[in-house]
Amino acid sequence: MSSLIENVKGLRELFGEDEYENLAGARKEVIRTISDHVSSIKKLVNDMVEERKKANVIEDAYQKALAYEKNVKPYLSSIRQHIDKLELLVDDEIWPLPKYRELLFTR
Repeated sequence: MSSLIENVKGLRELFGEDEYENLAGARKEVIRTISDHVSSIKKLVNDMVEERKKANVIEDAYQKALAYEKNVKPYLSSIRQHIDKLELLVDDEIWPLPKYRELLFTR
């Protein structure tokens, strides 16, 4: 996202206001999309941590497992959806972790 922001700033400096909006529009939209996904991930992770804290105080292992399944596990799918979308947007060279498709299909 930082690279895109610098790129957009450079477009303004290079082309001025007249051409800037036309040239930078798609990049600005990608920045918004990345920012939305990152914000959603952060919120979902924070919410999941709170649910984990509630589940962790349950002493009975079976009841704790049920609480995790019912209240914690659903967050994992939502977080994963946002991360999958980010994997498609972020260049492989700057993505620090193996992407899901690489884990599945790379030998």
